[in-house]
Amino acid sequence: MYKSIYVPVDNSDHSNRAVACAVGLGKAYSSKLVGCHVYAAKLHDYRFRQMEYTLPEEYIDEVELERQRKIHDSLITMGLKLISDSYLDGMSRLCGESGLEFEPRMMDGKHHAEILKDLSGSPHDLVVMGAVGIGRARDSVIGSVCERVARQSDRDVWVVKHVPEPGEAERDTILVGLDGSPQSFGALMTAIDLARTFGKKVETIAVYDPYLHYSVFNGIVNVLTEQAAKVFRFEEQNQLHEEIIDTGLAQIYQSHLEVGERMASEDGIAIKKTLLDGKAFQKIVDHARKTNPWLIVLGRIGVHSSKDETGLGSNAENILRSAPCDVLLSTRLEVPRLDVRAEETIRWTPEAEARMTHVPEQVKGIARTGVLRLALEKGHSVITNAVIDDAMERFMPKYTSEATTALAEAVALERAKSQPISMCTKCGVTATESAPVACGVCGGTVFETITREMIDRIAAVEGALSEETTYDGHKLKWTEDSKKALWTMKDAYQRRRTKARVEKSARMKKMDVITLEFAKKVIEDETGAPVELGTVPASQGTVPDFSEKKLIARDAKNVPLVSTFAWTADAAQRALRIPSGFMRNRTQDRIEAIALERSLTTIDLALVEEGIEFGKQAMAEMLAKQDGLNEIGTMSAMAAKRAAIKSEGPKA
Repeated sequence: MYKSIYVPVDNSDHSNRAVACAVGLGKAYSSKLVGCHVYAAKLHDYRFRQMEYTLPEEYIDEVELERQRKIHDSLITMGLKLISDSYLDGMSRLCGESGLEFEPRMMDGKHHAEILKDLSGSPHDLVVMGAVGIGRARDSVIGSVCERVARQSDRDVWVVKHVPEPGEAERDTILVGLDGSPQSFGALMTAIDLARTFGKKVETIAVYDPYLHYSVFNGIVNVLTEQAAKVFRFEEQNQLHEEIIDTGLAQIYQSHLEVGERMASEDGIAIKKTLLDGKAFQKIVDHARKTNPWLIVLGRIGVHSSKDETGLGSNAENILRSAPCDVLLSTRLEVPRLDVRAEETIRWTPEAEARMTHVPEQVKGIARTGVLRLALEKGHSVITNAVIDDAMERFMPKYTSEATTALAEAVALERAKSQPISMCTKCGVTATESAPVACGVCGGTVFETITREMIDRIAAVEGALSEETTYDGHKLKWTEDSKKALWTMKDAYQRRRTKARVEKSARMKKMDVITLEFAKKVIEDETGAPVELGTVPASQGTVPDFSEKKLIARDAKNVPLVSTFAWTADAAQRALRIPSGFMRNRTQDRIEAIALERSLTTIDLALVEEGIEFGKQAMAEMLAKQDGLNEIGTMSAMAAKRAAIKSEGPKA
């Protein structure tokens, strides 16, 4: 697979590991190895010239100075070349012992620039280099040379991040990130070849993100104007995502895993499939930390990058920086035969093509692939509207048509209240049927059933339930322990974002009660540390209140009242009678300041009236002060006028 392997060396631990890795690959593929070291004689010469003014007086002479320059240049160049030779001699010796062809190369200049220049137009098809070099510092994650070469190289780059401890067992799994792009399937084929050659296992992982829109909505609800809030229609947006897009994404990314499994099976390799929800790079890195793979293989760019992108995609770059194991950035492109065959053999009716024009541009490729795969599986040679309907039934809930015209979220929650909820133990997706036979996403057949009685028993153990209202008016109940767990997070922004993720996850799973066990999974995923309830800040009390603002009520014009405090119904209605805008906001600030001063968590009608009265007094005092200033100003003006007349003297 790799016929020429290029290895930058600098005698650091990671570099020496890269040499050993390259030799192993070279032996497996009968490759030629090229060792490279860049030295910086020109830089030393530049620094010497900058420091010439510090030389003793007897050396500040044109002839003597020129002689010193030549001596310095000669010694530095010779010394650096000798160092380069020693670095490359070690690699040459290893290649000789393994019977591999070896070519040494030395260059003077800027390290990453010279390496990229040497690679340009060369026959080398793989670069193997250490993540950090001899200049690493204590907190180094990836060195500047490695980072720049990885970003700008136009061929495969294997970055050595893990240096095994003496006696450490050999790792046995190659982890491949799949997102449906030709780059990700190319990475899979590269991984399959490596697995067959080195006797490794292959695991594919796909990650979809259902949480982003919820966090965004939660963050902007307080800054939208009344008109914008009406246009945005939060409830309908959440309905669209939770009942259609989220489930559809899970189905589509699961289909990528299944296509990958089929490709591996055709090559005689059995693979493990993992579907996760969350931020792609974070989930892959977390999974790698738990499973300790030998190697992570990724496409340089993903499904959302433009085809002419020459750098690294954001997920690839983040994984490169944070992965606990070696990372292979693949340039190979592979379109599954299933998709090629579908495009070549299946026709679309004009009506079906017209229907696809209504699909948003950013997901059109994914949607088209899903329809083609279904048509091929069912033996269709022509895609009609009926085939598209079948695809929608697969990738979206069965009651999609109803959900687009009614508030599907309410329908789902009511269903959950009236009957047990079945959750797939394999992928965590909640079934839409009351007694599912198989999971509609991953095909799993084992379900965990959550009943109302179970929730009540958990709540009794974890403390009383307290109801929270989300930004769009949806109500969720938190147990006391689950709220304490959230408050173990000291950073307010991280806590707010995590709370939104917990809420979103509960809504996806059709649960209206958040327990400690449920919240812990998301909190620990966000912090990377186990939850310890003893770390709740003392200032928050035994049942801490949230500092995040919650929707309390809306007025007749749909303008929201949001607050960090709980409000009684009559208190909220009284506040909403104040004209919206500056006046209502200032009054609310005064009311909440009084509540905070008195350590109250709930605002009642009496407190609202007190705040309003306080505001009236403040306004009266301000007006009186303004009238006094006006009077003083008038008197001052009259006195100034009299003084001016007096200074002019009597008129003739």
